[in-house]
Amino acid sequence: MATGAHRRYAEIMHDVEELINDHSVCSETEYETLRLTIIQVEQQKRGTHGGSKLKALVPTVGVFFTPLLLEEAFNFQDNRRKISSRRFVPPSFNDIRLILNSAQMMSLTRSGRLELVTFDGDVTLYDDGESLTDKNPVIPRILTLLRRGTHIGIVTAAGYTDGIKYYERLRGLLHAIASAVAEKEFEDPKIIIVGGESNYLFEFDSQAENLLKYVPRKTWMLDEMRTWQEEDIQSLLDVAEGALRECISNMQLSAEILRKDRAVGIIPATAPGKQRFNREQLEETVLVTQQILDLSSPGKKVPFCAFNGGNDVFVDIGDKSWGVRSCQRYLGGIQGSKTLHVGDQFLSAGANDFKARLACTTAWIANPAETVALLDELHFHSESQHGG
Repeated sequence: MATGAHRRYAEIMHDVEELINDHSVCSETEYETLRLTIIQVEQQKRGTHGGSKLKALVPTVGVFFTPLLLEEAFNFQDNRRKISSRRFVPPSFNDIRLILNSAQMMSLTRSGRLELVTFDGDVTLYDDGESLTDKNPVIPRILTLLRRGTHIGIVTAAGYTDGIKYYERLRGLLHAIASAVAEKEFEDPKIIIVGGESNYLFEFDSQAENLLKYVPRKTWMLDEMRTWQEEDIQSLLDVAEGALRECISNMQLSAEILRKDRAVGIIPATAPGKQRFNREQLEETVLVTQQILDLSSPGKKVPFCAFNGGNDVFVDIGDKSWGVRSCQRYLGGIQGSKTLHVGDQFLSAGANDFKARLACTTAWIANPAETVALLDELHFHSESQHGG
């Protein structure tokens, strides 16, 4: 029974893999041409791309930066999760998510060196609202990537103009890298933090206070970002603030507005007995604010991201596609097929990792433990392909 189920599932994965191949993969040369703007990436056309079977089945299908080895990935995950051996429970959403992650890991390790891995912060590297302490098991895995010459980026919604805030959240990792540099394990590790989705950039510097050096925006901004006018940015935040206040009133939320130079959001009120917002309130706030901004004049001029932060809702200027692309450019023009973004928010309303798919390959994890397992799997496939 298990053998027959395995064969049928593998055939399905093979057929989907062929659909993706037919749809065609964006080649490096074409991607470089298309990356001029996010809109061009979204509107990728190649050969018979517009008439592919996959396009007919899924009109909104996006860019594939690499092939996806789905049949082989299914075999790998079936051996681990015993999907084919289950009698009553069919392949689940999580099964499919992990198969897709494996397919992406296999492809990346077979196409040469992975040049950049970017991570979300909360729920990806550490639990929501916590920090990256020196005992976190993800740290040695990140150090392994650095030893292999892979650059590291942390692209987070947390928007701070002061490096001390990022140091507090990431101090375990930063000190581990500083120790490795002192012991000459590597000389010039490239690790950068992009905050506020795509608004602030800090770079690791073992000689700097708090081990982070602020990088002025004008030195790393993409050309398209330079066209965003400050007047339009503030107008968009004004509209967003009005929408958020409307949600507070309509749902009688115990919340207050927090306005920053490139973001605005709602957080629980600081009064005694402050509440946790429920998921439905957060997602309603995201969707209402998103719609109001989409229909507004500044919302048509400046990219933005309205997202559910777990117990807050924020609107940031830009989004993680801009953040990842800024990392790629700052580190020398790394291509999407050589970049992996790891995050937990790809599904629900206000999922801010979703936009990273426009800039590079992605892996969808559910918690920090899955991030550790993903990096172990990446190392396993890399070792299998290239040896030590």
